[in-house]
Amino acid sequence: MLVQDRASPHAAAAGQKPSSSPRGAPGADRRHPRPFAKNLDFATWASEHSSKLLLLLLAIASAAAVFLLRGAAPDAAALLCLDRSARSRSGAPAKLPYPDVAWSKVPPLAIAAGSPFASFRAERWIVVAVSSPPTAALAALARVKGWQLLAVGDSHTPAGWELKGAVFLSLELQAQLGYRSVDFLPYGSHVRKTAGYLFAIQHGAKVIFDADDRAEVPGNDLGKHFDVDLGSGVTNHPVLLQYSHADPNRTVVNPYVHFGQRSVWPRGLPLDKVGEVAHEVFYTEVFSGRQFIQQGLSDGLPDVDAVFYFTRKPPTSAFDLRFDSEAPKVALPQGMMAPVNSFNTLFQSPAFWGLMMPVSVSSMAADVIRGYWAQRILWEIGGYVAFYPPTIYRKDYIQAYPFAEEKDLHVNVGRLIKFLNEWRSNKRTLFEKILDLSYAMAEEGFWTEQDVRLTAAWLQDLLAVGYRQPRLMSLEIDRQRATIGEGDMKEFVPKKLPSVHLGVDEIGTVNYEIGNLIKWRKNFGNVVMIMHVSGPVDRTALEWRLLYGRIFKTVIILAEQSNAELAVERCTLSHAYKYLPKVFERYSGADGFVFLQDHMVLNYWNLMQADKEKLWITNKIAHSWVTVPLETNKEEWFVKQGDMVKQVIGSSPVHFQTNYKESMGEDKIIFCGSELFYVPRRFVEDFGDLVGLVGNLDLHHKIAVPMFFLAMDSTQNFDSDALAGTVFRPQLPANATFSSIYTAQAPAVFPVKVMNEIDFIKVIRLMSIGDPLLMELV
Repeated sequence: MLVQDRASPHAAAAGQKPSSSPRGAPGADRRHPRPFAKNLDFATWASEHSSKLLLLLLAIASAAAVFLLRGAAPDAAALLCLDRSARSRSGAPAKLPYPDVAWSKVPPLAIAAGSPFASFRAERWIVVAVSSPPTAALAALARVKGWQLLAVGDSHTPAGWELKGAVFLSLELQAQLGYRSVDFLPYGSHVRKTAGYLFAIQHGAKVIFDADDRAEVPGNDLGKHFDVDLGSGVTNHPVLLQYSHADPNRTVVNPYVHFGQRSVWPRGLPLDKVGEVAHEVFYTEVFSGRQFIQQGLSDGLPDVDAVFYFTRKPPTSAFDLRFDSEAPKVALPQGMMAPVNSFNTLFQSPAFWGLMMPVSVSSMAADVIRGYWAQRILWEIGGYVAFYPPTIYRKDYIQAYPFAEEKDLHVNVGRLIKFLNEWRSNKRTLFEKILDLSYAMAEEGFWTEQDVRLTAAWLQDLLAVGYRQPRLMSLEIDRQRATIGEGDMKEFVPKKLPSVHLGVDEIGTVNYEIGNLIKWRKNFGNVVMIMHVSGPVDRTALEWRLLYGRIFKTVIILAEQSNAELAVERCTLSHAYKYLPKVFERYSGADGFVFLQDHMVLNYWNLMQADKEKLWITNKIAHSWVTVPLETNKEEWFVKQGDMVKQVIGSSPVHFQTNYKESMGEDKIIFCGSELFYVPRRFVEDFGDLVGLVGNLDLHHKIAVPMFFLAMDSTQNFDSDALAGTVFRPQLPANATFSSIYTAQAPAVFPVKVMNEIDFIKVIRLMSIGDPLLMELV
């Protein structure tokens, strides 16, 4: 469920009708005071019984205090989550009872033969809480191949809830499962997912994806985004980037910076850490295989808190933020934490104990506090949390965030992180340590005795359903930290993606310019640019990324020689088209792909009206798109290229042959520099098929690309006007320079020669006529 959609614990107080429940609701047997039996003269009566009245009022006040502090509603308990120092001033608190659990005597809980789904087993489960009718996103989750969707109902779930392919646990069915922890779960909250986790484990779960009922998984393939199968043996585990442990005082990080969003922070990050936006000086590495909790990021509406949500956009605009999908996943070392949520997180079996959701804190804090609690225990078994590039898309429905429900996060999360890093336990088994930490957190006021009792019940339930607790390992943070040598330092510079900002410099003209930048980004933010660089990549590759990466989803740099440090991929220009399907496959969710050579400048602000569903190429530019006859041609190179075109077209399927021959016939070919063209998503498969038909033929890029375009579609269906205004001067006069031919009104300008940073700065200053914010780059 989206964080802003979670049901408020005050729903009942707002007049909603409480649903009937299979178990007696806490406090259901309380009675209201009876009215007076007869009318009295109240003034006379009060004067005669003033002392009794005073005693009665004191008794009522005491009873009300007990009711507020011991009521079952989560918000009442959340009041106890304030700083413990406030309680100490009024005297020492009563000692909490420590649960006495006979771990070795917990009886197994068999599945009743006649119960629903008694014989069903699955290893991969998606668990969601549902309080509304099935959504389209939820129906898509039910179709994720190889995964079983489990929907957990609450008191707000409509009667008769049903979705094909999903297992649904109603309140009635939850009550019949026999789990101890069910008795502690509030009826109208998403934390009832706790019952769903146990159900999945009891029915064979090896991996659980803790999900949101509005999450859209790109490609409906979780295995493509997460490390679902961790395998066994070191050979199966490549290394991961890991935050450096060089600074022992750094205990919390904002992972959004790593993935390109420096000004965005996740819900649960201490607000005093929001300003830490610098990228990492260096990373270290760790072997993959023990990332037992895997936190994915969300495009669209990320997991942000109410402070961010209310201050970073107008009330009627929806968020549609994007993270760097190509940034490497990154792990957290022991001693370092980050917020973990409950709607986009994959739990491996060794971390199933960390799924329990606390019930005595507010709904907006439950999963974040769980995440910090689980991270600390994870260190005890040598596991760690890793963060992954975007794994889902969540749509922003512009619904108000319940800021009041985050109060215990903003007040206590910094203190909680410090406490968890300092906490130690001498207990001898994992479950004993978990219960010990739960008790210590209640003593410190992070949650209440109710969650201590829930933890004891939860751990017994895990044993009862057959879960085997992992073995303990020694803590790394208690050891002498290894010295980080120069060879251990791994660099990664995150992209700075378009975002939403707050500041006084965004008023007036700057606001207009930022509005344009956001508009361009929204238009091209899901379009990938593939750029071939002919100049020295060590002088220009990063600069081109800096220029175009502000607008496009990502910028892929190709060159004649690869450069791993600059993420430049090797590709010869003469056969560049053969490399493009590899990029197409890599970005399967992109709207389209722009190919650009570095001797042409793209004025993206003039392409807002171009149709992204159609092909673009410079077929309206006379010197760029040239018809070459074959029968009378004396140049051997064109004759050979023409023969290969005939061979490819002759072996093509009927639709390719028909399109091409209707446009060209068989006695001529098109020669096009192909410095700039665009392939929309719907033609990506056709482009790849044509590359396959070319195979090993030495067909040149300048012949192949126009042939592909003519085979894919008729020229009358191209968006020929998109690039029709391009300035194209293949032969510049001796006294002419790029600045003399450049115009900000053209969609593109050719040629330009950028060989170093000085040339790049000159180009930027010219382009700033159309995009003034570019001057910030120089």
